[in-house]
Amino acid sequence: MDTDGKTAFEEPPCSTSQLSNYLWRDKPDEDKWADCVHCGMCLEACPTYEITGQEQHSPRGRVHLIKAVAEGKLEVSEPFTDPVFACLDCKACTTACPADVDVGGLIEEARGQIRQAMPLTGWRKGVSRFFLHGLFPHPGRLQFFGNLLKFYQKSGVQALVRKTGMLKAMPEHLELMEAVMPEVQEPIRKKYKHETVVKADTESKREIAFFSGCVMDVMFSDVNESTINVLTRNGNDVAVPQNQTCCGALHVHAGDRDMGRKLAKQNMEAFKQADTVVGNAAGCGCMLKEYPELFREVDTEWREKAEAFAEKVVDVSKYLHDTGYDKPTAELNTRLTYHDACHLAHGQGVRQEPREILLDVPGVEMVPMENADRCCGSAGIYNITNPEMAEDVLESKMKNVPEEVEMISMGNPGCMLQMAMGVKKYGRSANVVHTVQLLDWAYQKEEEQRRQE
Repeated sequence: MDTDGKTAFEEPPCSTSQLSNYLWRDKPDEDKWADCVHCGMCLEACPTYEITGQEQHSPRGRVHLIKAVAEGKLEVSEPFTDPVFACLDCKACTTACPADVDVGGLIEEARGQIRQAMPLTGWRKGVSRFFLHGLFPHPGRLQFFGNLLKFYQKSGVQALVRKTGMLKAMPEHLELMEAVMPEVQEPIRKKYKHETVVKADTESKREIAFFSGCVMDVMFSDVNESTINVLTRNGNDVAVPQNQTCCGALHVHAGDRDMGRKLAKQNMEAFKQADTVVGNAAGCGCMLKEYPELFREVDTEWREKAEAFAEKVVDVSKYLHDTGYDKPTAELNTRLTYHDACHLAHGQGVRQEPREILLDVPGVEMVPMENADRCCGSAGIYNITNPEMAEDVLESKMKNVPEEVEMISMGNPGCMLQMAMGVKKYGRSANVVHTVQLLDWAYQKEEEQRRQE
């Protein structure tokens, strides 16, 4: 709360057209919808339209609604809110659009207007503030939360809870989520908190900075460990800035753009000395690259800083592909398929690079997945806030996963959890893994074979 007693959302309305019903700054950008001719090329790409068949749940329908509010034809009300927040923000529509209409950007800007005009109240407000303001931006609190989860898993409490059937009292999607929860390990930022730089295993070729993420470093620290192993194995000195924070994606998706800007500023400061910022979570990487949009009409100086920062951000698969990596010699002998995380394929345009890395691992047989870039239904915390729609989207996704594969590889933690839920629910046996883990495991096996020789 500010010193004058107003929250960040309660700033005075900006000057705007008398017709527009967007009354606050940072409103949807007209340039983003100007090229939409409602041709319908986006319809087949949209998971929510596939499920509902309703125009308001299609990309062009949402663009029409957002434009209608700007023209004063529609109020910011519940009929407008539902289609906007039911969007997965998977960005598949922009890939399909001949004019590259940025529907995802419009959705996020519209959500910001909704949350200023219609703030959350009651328990929803409390839950949102607890997680988005009280937990995710604070590494220390997240590590404490991770320690609680580790105690739950290791102490026998989890086994007891599962044995007694207490989880049956939870909603089905949360029960399933608990069933596939990964084993919590030591966060990277805690492990390397006393090291300025993790030195390369061989002769140093480059120095990069690693974005470790918030939930990623608590729930999927093994993926972060594999990422650092692979980077140092290939001649990279890796800095892990301790003052980095949550990327802000969950906040922006929820309409809390002011908090998103606050986190963006902190991350830009944390990485200002770095020439290259490498991440391994598609959603985080996409958000980091979209920081300029947060400052589009609110701060020119920070927008320029954000543009320079966004140019430095790269996903680990693309970084390895572009800078070169040692091809492993040890065979893993597995049959796998690859799922394109939405914010890697549609958001960052990274598609072929992860596939080439997987194919460079000896013994890996790649089985193509139909509609590999179709959303799995995770979408940040969409599978918690919109469980029924997320479940329908996941069911559609799982129908495209080849039956005979032993592994499903991808490049995003949210997708990993969601796909693991799909594997569990639909009786599959495939292991869900991050692409960089396969490369790390091959390197480890290679080292073991050398020691045995």
